[in-house]
Amino acid sequence: MPRQRREGVPPLSIAEQPTDRPRPPSGDWLGSPYLRFERHGRVAWVIVDRPQARNALTLSMYFGIRYAADLVDHDESLSAMVITGTGDVFMPGGDLGHSAEDAWTDLSLFHTDATPFEVLRGMRKPIVSAVNGICQGGGLLIAMLSDVAVVSDRATFRAPELLRGISDMGYTSILPAMVGVARARDLLLSGRTLTAAEAEQWGMVTRVVPHDELYEQTRRAVVELGRAGPESRLDVRHALHQWLGHPDRGTMDRSLRRAESQEGYGSFKQRRKPDWTMPESDAPLPPWAGV
Repeated sequence: MPRQRREGVPPLSIAEQPTDRPRPPSGDWLGSPYLRFERHGRVAWVIVDRPQARNALTLSMYFGIRYAADLVDHDESLSAMVITGTGDVFMPGGDLGHSAEDAWTDLSLFHTDATPFEVLRGMRKPIVSAVNGICQGGGLLIAMLSDVAVVSDRATFRAPELLRGISDMGYTSILPAMVGVARARDLLLSGRTLTAAEAEQWGMVTRVVPHDELYEQTRRAVVELGRAGPESRLDVRHALHQWLGHPDRGTMDRSLRRAESQEGYGSFKQRRKPDWTMPESDAPLPPWAGV
């Protein structure tokens, strides 16, 4: 039975997909019950809907977003793609709990090939992220690779991978070009959280709007992008993406296999700090710095 639509969130009335067993993407089915592909006019809405795990992305979900981008690009009835989340979470990145409940194959064999980031960079059609809340990890990369990210004033941004022993090379190739090396270094090495206003000030995103206007402002952004000539728009998009670096995928693959990241995963699942964490007591103020 379709869920009732709440004010300020995208429509939820879509045909129910069989979920009795995991199965690969086909047609408008994106390969996971936690992703929805909705057609509204000439715009495809990809909606991350996994509230029980705070929208954490399984490998099937990552691959489903990649599949959706390709689907939109090759469907002549569609002109743009919007991606958003549900509740107060856009996307927090990958599921560190390694849930396989929607796994239709062993996507870990693909490693970074299963992720959508390079495909999003190469899309022929516009992509807009409607950032409705918490945005970090792979979600942050998706927002930054979108043509426009329309951001709720309630959203927050974070790159927490180093806190889990993961060398995410996607950030190192994109963030410095967008916000500068000093700010990229600060955000990546500390893992601290930015507000929507701070992210806009830094140049990470450009359109912060009142939360209740998020989807209307997203619709307007799609219409604006749709005014450009498709071929000239593609030329300019590709030229702009040349300012961004390309991730060192080998380093990231090795990072995901080593003991440090396994400790990071384990500490996350056990809700404890990793064994390398410096206690506050190990960083006292010098006597002369006290008040």
